[in-house]
Amino acid sequence: MSATMEVKPKLEKKPVKFSNLLLGAGLNMFEVTTLGQPLEVVKTTMAANRGDSFPAALARVWGRGGVLGYYQGLIPWAWIEASTKGAVLLFVASEAEYYAKSFGARDFTAGILGGMAGGVAQAYATMGFCTCMKTVEITKHKIAAKGVAPPSTFATFMDIYRKEGIRGINRGVNAVAIRQTTNWGSRFGLSRLAEGGIRRVTGKEEGTRLSSWEKILASGLGGGLSAWNQPIEVIRVEMQSKTVDPNRPKNLTVGKTLNYIYSNNGLKGLYRGVTPRIGLGVWQTICMVALGDMAKEAVEKLTGEKVTAKH
Repeated sequence: MSATMEVKPKLEKKPVKFSNLLLGAGLNMFEVTTLGQPLEVVKTTMAANRGDSFPAALARVWGRGGVLGYYQGLIPWAWIEASTKGAVLLFVASEAEYYAKSFGARDFTAGILGGMAGGVAQAYATMGFCTCMKTVEITKHKIAAKGVAPPSTFATFMDIYRKEGIRGINRGVNAVAIRQTTNWGSRFGLSRLAEGGIRRVTGKEEGTRLSSWEKILASGLGGGLSAWNQPIEVIRVEMQSKTVDPNRPKNLTVGKTLNYIYSNNGLKGLYRGVTPRIGLGVWQTICMVALGDMAKEAVEKLTGEKVTAKH
């Protein structure tokens, strides 16, 4: 047997640390409070008003309150979602990636599986009711346009809860789960794939640390290309929208909603809002992947713990 036979490094399970959870929450709070929520509002507006062009959607949002119109749903729903979903994503993705590698998966495959598991956990743990209420907050202005004064966010929340219970405020959660698992599976996997391509082009060895700009490029590619699943996002918005349409089927499922949108707006309707979605995907992935190193250093100084979460 050759003495120079390659020895694989021992795979170690990362411990659950407060610093890991704090990192995920902090990165997502930063993302949503900066560019994240304005892009989310424009994306949701285009998905709900599928006849609007991108400039028309910008004008519609501006007409709802100027600059503040772009931050509708930020407080409390987007903040609740951001402060919890990042922690859930990094914790679950890190665990799932470890187990995938323990069964022999390569880094690329393990990254995809980790992202998919983290995305599903996000949807069912915290994002269902948050995305539902954000969509209600944005789409209820279609009711106001018809001359009816829309109720407050919390009044709407309690009304839905009284009438439909937990199921009502989690409407569309299955669509959210499909979106999230394909989102982060794509983002993690494509970002890792892009990193490998950058190493080959620049002549760097596998595992060699990339520069900040190289990580941003890889993250941006992963985030932008993950917008391929926009039809699921449009379906999610329609399922959670509070607008009344006599032609829309009752008790919407993912399949019924797909048929309803396609029959009314065609294939183009299923990709409405993809432009801000690409921008949002790029920004989210840059925050979670590229800015993660800087956030890690800050969290380590704050907590005195070494951050081990994959980002």
